[in-house]
Amino acid sequence: MRSIARAPGRVLPPLIFVLMCAQALPASAHGERAQEPYLRTRTAHWYDVKWSTDKLAVNDTITVTGKFRLFHDWPDAVKPPDTVFVSNATPGPVFARVDSYLNGVPARQSFRDLQIGRDYEYKMVLQGRVPGRYHVHPMIAVKGSGPLVGPGKWIEVTGNQADFTYPLKAISGENIDNLETWGLSTAVKWHLILLAIAAAWILWWIRRPLLIPRYIALKKEREDLLTTNVDLAVAIGLLVVVVALSFGGYAWARSKYPRTVPLQAGTMYTAPLPAQPKVVDIRFKEARYDVPGRSMRMTFEVTNVSDKPLRLGEFATASIRFINQNLPAARANVAGDYPHDVVARTGLMIVDDTEIKPGETRTLKVDATDAAWEIERLTSFLTDVDSKFGGLLFFFDPQGNRYIAEVGGPILPVFRKSV
Repeated sequence: MRSIARAPGRVLPPLIFVLMCAQALPASAHGERAQEPYLRTRTAHWYDVKWSTDKLAVNDTITVTGKFRLFHDWPDAVKPPDTVFVSNATPGPVFARVDSYLNGVPARQSFRDLQIGRDYEYKMVLQGRVPGRYHVHPMIAVKGSGPLVGPGKWIEVTGNQADFTYPLKAISGENIDNLETWGLSTAVKWHLILLAIAAAWILWWIRRPLLIPRYIALKKEREDLLTTNVDLAVAIGLLVVVVALSFGGYAWARSKYPRTVPLQAGTMYTAPLPAQPKVVDIRFKEARYDVPGRSMRMTFEVTNVSDKPLRLGEFATASIRFINQNLPAARANVAGDYPHDVVARTGLMIVDDTEIKPGETRTLKVDATDAAWEIERLTSFLTDVDSKFGGLLFFFDPQGNRYIAEVGGPILPVFRKSV
């Protein structure tokens, strides 16, 4: 303390710097940032994501809806979406999932044969369980590859966890007050019975010297001394007890719960959403990432094959949205309560941001600049074996109608700031 008091000029500046850094850092790390960029930019692209509320009490519900597109340039390192389960990503079981749907089909089971390059619509209803503030994401889990996480929003759950209940009506007509604790006492009793049997079996053997005497008997080739007729009788008796308990327990469960539904292990199929009319042809030319400028600079050729003039309004990748602030329809496409941390502040800079006439072909040079590339840890795509990216382009016509196209390709790093 004396040394600090004598030399405040040497101590305070580093201390102030540490405090400023602590204030500038995000509140907590997000799990999706740990995923490799190719997983986030070239698999599932999430859009139109909505959360029905940002604050609810224990037992209240929140509905998460939206769509995702499976990118056409699916990475070779990721297994194709042959088997997919619709879920949510939260820090533990802080919500109870009440319901989930994919294209209106109940998503109790996994779905098979999802089509790459097509869109799907999901809906999840979650019930608040544990009070706190949590990042809530939609998510799909691909068999053999793991979870693909969408954008997240901070949701606050208030109340007391002890008040949580999950009522349900069973197939037998029985009303269950709380599914979370229903049948818990029976499970505890059976565990205690089996633990008692296991403890008795262990105590039977450790009641006599174990290691050294047995080792000596084995060295003298006197294995016959290790077990006795009493040991054999006890083992047979214990086997009879275990088998009787198993069959007796099964018979008891069948008589008490005659109507049961097994865990659903099959898969469902749902067709993708109807494809939008094709309004543009995209021909990728090049992409460079300006490391010091934190900017993705893309060049691609756009041909308007529709009968309406179009303007580029948004570029979205890895759940980050770059909005053309000069286009009112694009700004209106971002809800006021949408998570601000995944909407780039700088926006989308477009060279020659005029309407692309029907039949016109134009080379667009686009800059997507924001610190989010670093914050979301996406710049490691520069060290990937293929160094590629992918994203969605949102075009708008004069009536505000939106059209979606995909863009992607190899990317090169630039380590010197352009003049």
